[in-house]
Amino acid sequence: MIEQKKYNENSKAIVLNNEDNIVIALDNMSAGESLNNFKLTIDAPILAGQKIAKVDIAENEPILKYGTIIGFADSNIIKGQVLTNKNVVFKEFKREHQYCSKYQATNFIKDKIKRTFRGYKRSDGRVGTRNFIGVVSTVNCSATVVHEIASYFTPEKLKNYPNIDGVAAFSHSTGCGMELSGEPMDLLYRTLGGYINHPNVASTLVVGLGCERCQVGGLFQHQGITETSNVKTLVMQENGGTTATIKAGIEYIEGMLNKANEIEREDVALSNLMVGLQCGGSDAFSSISANPSLGKAVDILISHGGTAILSETPEIYGVEDSLTARAVNISVAEKLMNRVNWWKNIYSLGRDVQINGTVSPGNQKGGLANILEKSLGSAMKGGTTGLMEVYNYAEKVEKKGFVFMDTPGFDPVSATGQIAGGANLIAFTTGRGSCFGAKPTPSVKLATNSNLYEKMIEDMDINCGLVVDGNKNIEEMGIQIFEDFISFASGKKTKSEILNLGRHEFAPWQIGITG
Repeated sequence: MIEQKKYNENSKAIVLNNEDNIVIALDNMSAGESLNNFKLTIDAPILAGQKIAKVDIAENEPILKYGTIIGFADSNIIKGQVLTNKNVVFKEFKREHQYCSKYQATNFIKDKIKRTFRGYKRSDGRVGTRNFIGVVSTVNCSATVVHEIASYFTPEKLKNYPNIDGVAAFSHSTGCGMELSGEPMDLLYRTLGGYINHPNVASTLVVGLGCERCQVGGLFQHQGITETSNVKTLVMQENGGTTATIKAGIEYIEGMLNKANEIEREDVALSNLMVGLQCGGSDAFSSISANPSLGKAVDILISHGGTAILSETPEIYGVEDSLTARAVNISVAEKLMNRVNWWKNIYSLGRDVQINGTVSPGNQKGGLANILEKSLGSAMKGGTTGLMEVYNYAEKVEKKGFVFMDTPGFDPVSATGQIAGGANLIAFTTGRGSCFGAKPTPSVKLATNSNLYEKMIEDMDINCGLVVDGNKNIEEMGIQIFEDFISFASGKKTKSEILNLGRHEFAPWQIGITG
């Protein structure tokens, strides 16, 4: 269990669970420094977030963090020795699954005291946190055209439309030269359809080339979309080419502005908030501050009837048993294991990818030894409530509460799937400093440590380093994050929005090695 406490700001290291045989450095230290509260002396220089042996650890003995196995000792390790990915060995080990054993029904807040936010109601009952007009390409061949159309609508041109957040282009690198049927095309259809019909989008223009495999007509038929005053289409080969299509597209968007601007924010139930949970540029503090704090905020959101989507399947590997134990039924647990096993099988041939152990150089420098340790922190974002459903990439999320979506670990691809599924807010924890935007959905950046927050303050929205500093405990930090959810959902600009990030991060998954 996570020990939710304020950490001693006078200590240079902490122990996270009484069962752990390691302590975590809270600051950079030199070789020979003593940690009197743990009665040890470190044997080498160490960076904040890295691990130190609390006791002697025998060769092949498990390394325990939060009472969970994150690897094995490669040799006899002595008390005070610094642990890295070089002496903590990643290897497969048996994990006992007890499906549904820890599932508990959510204790919902009473209706009369449930919170609200200020959102945009759509005619079909969905609610947006933003009010964009989208310009979507069916194929990379129309990518330049959709960006030219969107870039025409500068803040100056939109100054008389205060209720419109912008005109956003969504282009990608595929749509032709791919399988005409089957999961790759179905996945692309789902992703494009999810953005065309997204609650944060008031109106959409869809632009194709004309000869591509992902045809406008095929997309619309597959997704049940019809052309209306809010959804228009252009095909470049039918419309006279590049310049003519850009001109026609601008005219279409101009015709959508007044109607989109008539939509105003109003009070809506918090059950309409769907948060995609992301982490990138993780470090050892991710599992100490930002991720468990975000998990606490998720628990509060779900008690108000809201939804949270955990994803990045390769980054729950090693702790998937903790999620199947929370499943509402055996079918949901088995769905999750089917997706985990798919990743294990496709990458089981010695490929140097994350699920086979090695995390990125930035993760390693931040104190993470391997995927087991990274997954331990990643799963904490999902809080403690029941796992209600498991979705394929970019499937429409219809179940309330805590759900899982199968995605790669690469953040733009993962977030694109969540947004296509309906996420109208993204919560993104980072320990190394990820600069990420995700139009049409605001991306809230949560820093794991105060040094990062202060160094990259133009990108970071929330400082979860207050937990490490001893100024807040996880519950207090979670309450703050929850309150910030309401503010950002109601229109407060995130740092990524102020910087106009998110113009190029639309990235549908091309099934293969991505994350």
